[in-house]
Amino acid sequence: MSLWGGRFKKDTDALAQRFNASLNFDKRLYAEDITASIAWARGLQAAGVLTGAEAESIVAGLEQVRAEFDAGAFDFHELDEDIHTAVERRLTEIVGPLGGKLHTGRSRNDQVATDFRLWVMRACDCLSEHISGLQHALIASASGDLNTAMPGYTHLQPAQPISWGHWTLGHFWPLARDRQRLAQARERAATLPLGSGALAGSTFPVDRTALASTLGFSAVSQNSLDAVSDRDFAADFLYSATMLGVHLSRLSEQLILFASAEFGFVVLDDAYATGSSLLPQKKNPDTLELTRGKAGRLIGNLTGLLATLKGLPSAYDKDLQEDKEPLFDAADTLDLVLPVMAGVISTLQLRPDKMAARLQPALLATDLADYLAKRGVPFREAHGLVGKVVRRAEEHGVALDELSLPELQSVSSVFEADALEIFDVQAALARRKLAGGTAPEALQQQLRAALAQVPE
Repeated sequence: MSLWGGRFKKDTDALAQRFNASLNFDKRLYAEDITASIAWARGLQAAGVLTGAEAESIVAGLEQVRAEFDAGAFDFHELDEDIHTAVERRLTEIVGPLGGKLHTGRSRNDQVATDFRLWVMRACDCLSEHISGLQHALIASASGDLNTAMPGYTHLQPAQPISWGHWTLGHFWPLARDRQRLAQARERAATLPLGSGALAGSTFPVDRTALASTLGFSAVSQNSLDAVSDRDFAADFLYSATMLGVHLSRLSEQLILFASAEFGFVVLDDAYATGSSLLPQKKNPDTLELTRGKAGRLIGNLTGLLATLKGLPSAYDKDLQEDKEPLFDAADTLDLVLPVMAGVISTLQLRPDKMAARLQPALLATDLADYLAKRGVPFREAHGLVGKVVRRAEEHGVALDELSLPELQSVSSVFEADALEIFDVQAALARRKLAGGTAPEALQQQLRAALAQVPE
């Protein structure tokens, strides 16, 4: 069934028909298309375009179409160009010529924009739930080993002591921002384009505010031209999805390193690792590597859509048919990745002994500089003095805490006997009591804040 063609003398070329069609991917919008069509039928009834009986017949027909889709029994035809064509064709088969009245005052331009926005709103809700599941897994892992000391790294070089709880919650908060971005993307998607027609609005007095309320939109579009061409919401969704993918990739990268023999801080559960076809001893972090790899896929989806949008004039252009596949792919990817990552975190086995073995005294060099600063030495000078202490320890082939008090005092007379007490990791953690720090009380405060973000 074609929704157009009166002014054409010949049929579309078969290959061009295939090229033009979008049914193979936009058929997943069937629920949104039917829901919006039912609302439109009711709107036409309220506007006096359809009688009550006509509207009831159309609605009943649409519900039958929905049931066929839900049951996997819908029969597509070769000439079903898109999901809108398929639904209207089947509706007309059920209710007869009356089905042709449904499209009164409506264009596929505002129809698809409405369907797509409804889908994005639902996808945002679904991803937010998945993120919440991963956040709960991170909280549980952090809670179990909140104050277990481990090295913190900058430039992949040992920097300062932190704790497992601090490290784990460090990956919770990016996910919280991801949920915020998705909520914002959802809100921007929640503007109703239906009633905009092809680009200039509709001549039929349909109550768009009532339509918005019925469909769960928070506002109606203010300009019909903008309404049918706007895909900002799609780019917002993909940006949110991409940032989420980047955060998951960063988490994966660090866990890959921590699970390596060189670090050995964690052991992946067998359920989330794979083996080698040649090397019997291997336990590969494939789930984490795939998560890292799929972040690149998400970035590609975002850049592809932006490249499509940047050269378009106002109103609808067929280029916009390319807007759906990247979003569908992003949502499908994350729908799989997020639960898998939650499983990885939930089953992760920690090796505190391996972490402790890497807690070298040099990690407390900054604390030694702070010791001097608290005794009146300008920090920049204190930093230089401790640098000399570090060099001296290296020259003597000893750890920083193995230098004697006289050796420390040969660098600075400010050092006293209590300077040797600096080299206590747990004390170093406890000294960082500011909000966001590594002290047990600060971590407890952070944990409570995290729990408040994702209540059960």
